[in-house]
Amino acid sequence: MLSQPQIDSIVKAVDENFDKQLSFTGDLIRHPSLRTQEESAQDLMEDALSTRGFAIDRWELDPETISQHPGAGFINVPYQGMTNVVGTYQPAETTGRSLILNGHIDVVPVGPQEQWSRSPWEPHMEDGWLYGRGCGDMKAGLVAGLYAIDAIRDAGLELAAPLYFQSVVEEESTGNGTLSAIQRGYTAEAVLIPEPEEDMLVRANVGVIWAKIRVGGKPTHVRQMTTGFNAIDAAIDVVKQLRVLEAEWNAERGNHRYFEHLDHPINFNIGQITGGDWPSSVPAWCEFDLRAALYPGVTADEAWEQIQHHLKIAEAALSSEDAYVKAERTGFYAEGAVYEEGTDAERVLGEHHQTVFGSSLESFTTPGYIDSRLFVLYSGLPTLVYGPRTEEIHGYDERVSIESLRKVTKTMALFIAEWCGTTDVK
Repeated sequence: MLSQPQIDSIVKAVDENFDKQLSFTGDLIRHPSLRTQEESAQDLMEDALSTRGFAIDRWELDPETISQHPGAGFINVPYQGMTNVVGTYQPAETTGRSLILNGHIDVVPVGPQEQWSRSPWEPHMEDGWLYGRGCGDMKAGLVAGLYAIDAIRDAGLELAAPLYFQSVVEEESTGNGTLSAIQRGYTAEAVLIPEPEEDMLVRANVGVIWAKIRVGGKPTHVRQMTTGFNAIDAAIDVVKQLRVLEAEWNAERGNHRYFEHLDHPINFNIGQITGGDWPSSVPAWCEFDLRAALYPGVTADEAWEQIQHHLKIAEAALSSEDAYVKAERTGFYAEGAVYEEGTDAERVLGEHHQTVFGSSLESFTTPGYIDSRLFVLYSGLPTLVYGPRTEEIHGYDERVSIESLRKVTKTMALFIAEWCGTTDVK
């Protein structure tokens, strides 16, 4: 157990370093670490870990190795030059419990930049919020881990157990970055992932399947439009059939633990669409990208089979022998996960959340994806997903609450210090 003077010293150190923490988070936001473009941000993370004395392991993701794992997502981009960065702290003597601190460096596209109040890549602070693409999801949490460790050291303490600080890619599309770290052999007695979780702990999250659906039609000149078959119109009908499946799965929420109280836990999102070749030609094709959620306990294979079944229903209903519906998996092929209550890691985090926030640690179920499912399903590790309040992640003017971030950093620092144990710096 941490003594009260140790707690006070760690909390004080977070406050004293907090301006530097915000500044470094801003530096990281300035690196537009979109998919396949993460390397400059990873350079920054590697340097930050190296200067703190961590042993650095940086490697390029290997599609062949990853694809052999049952938890892998489907790869549709080249992985050349896409790297994970892991910093390892190893004490001279281990008396505490080891920890993986995991976070992702990749961010999603910004959309039309003119819809942002300011540049999404130029961070700014206003009315208690830090703005910028990726600030909430999840660069602020990733940096909080660094400064939580700094606070422990500035309090005159060193960790008494191994800590593996993982900055990974591919969280927003496949989960293959974290999976690659697992395949590389990294394990510990607990995992902490500071995703943007509203000062709460995630109890369960959905799995996700990505797929590209292609609908075929028959092209003609528009003057003979009725002799053709419009693939874009047909795609609308295919989406309607997928909505039938979405409604069926949502109606089953009472059968799935921790999802019973959610109004709409299963979301089918049509995230991209394109089609046709010419304004005056009846379109011969239309493609749209589907993101489908699934409950924990439902395998990706089972969910994919049902999706294909409904696509066949949609295809059979199309009124043309030239029409077809084809589906190809393109990214996530991930099962959901439940994070069981009552672990010692949760107890320790809850006690220090209470210390910092003055209230009990609450948990919630998210309809979103988190890499934590990989640690639970394939490594069996107690995994905590806990992070600051945010608004508009994946949207315009993404932002993270500065005061929430300060408090979460304090909670993380106290948790890490107690979980890993500490020794006085000599």
